[in-house]
Amino acid sequence: MDRVTAARVFVDVAYSLSFTATASRLDMSRAMVTRYIEAMEDWLQIRLFNRTTRKVSLSTAGQACLKEVEAWLQQAEKIALQATDNDELAGTIRIATSMSFGFSQLMKPIAAFMSLHPKVQIDIDLNDGVTGLTEQSIDLAIRLASKPDPSLIGKPISVCESVIVASPSYISQNAAINHPSDLALHACLGYKNFERHIWHLSQNDLFESVPIKCRLTANEATTLLHAALNGTGISLQPTYLANAYINSGQLIHILPEWKPNDLQVYVLYSSRKHLSPTVRSLIDYLDTYFQLPQW
Repeated sequence: MDRVTAARVFVDVAYSLSFTATASRLDMSRAMVTRYIEAMEDWLQIRLFNRTTRKVSLSTAGQACLKEVEAWLQQAEKIALQATDNDELAGTIRIATSMSFGFSQLMKPIAAFMSLHPKVQIDIDLNDGVTGLTEQSIDLAIRLASKPDPSLIGKPISVCESVIVASPSYISQNAAINHPSDLALHACLGYKNFERHIWHLSQNDLFESVPIKCRLTANEATTLLHAALNGTGISLQPTYLANAYINSGQLIHILPEWKPNDLQVYVLYSSRKHLSPTVRSLIDYLDTYFQLPQW
């Protein structure tokens, strides 16, 4: 069996601690994952994992050799890249991003990058939570945050502004909103990953922190966007989602003179991993692309 692939499977299982999760990420059957692990154990003459019907854990020997196998795998991948045309990028990049940013903003530059580099494959994991890159074998994460995870290397590539919006039907059926404090009397829609209980707003040198009441909360922005479109309440939305609906009149921009906190759009990657030329090239491409206004 291919020892490079076997090493890749071993490293993935070492962090996921799940044969099933590794099989899904590496697009192979669980039985094939088992065969690769057994092959690694035969080659190394050690037991890499303690396995029961409910749990997988690294053995002492597996823990001892993990870093060495990772270093060997990185060297093998580097040699393989050097053996090919240096101007031709190849390989698979696993990207984690939010559902809202993924479908509304990321697909256009990803499609263009893949068109430029036909041998590059992209696998995208849509998740609004903060995914552990190492544990999930993610090469890059695109995240909106005020401060990125300090355990990761983060490169800001754009700024995300937000707006407060509601549908015309909600506005017509409820009390007027003339000041941020009025929001406390309204049905607001809470985004679990950003300012769920308090919305922070500014107008020049004035600052307001408004406690909000949420009958509906969600961990995904497009769900709250469509709740607002259906008149359920007032939502704090990124402009990259809301602007088109504001322009069409389906949503109304509330308190336009008051500005919610901005977020940075970061490309994040684990300091544990050596960046391949393909991954580094994608980071540079996204950085250049998002320097121009996109929303």
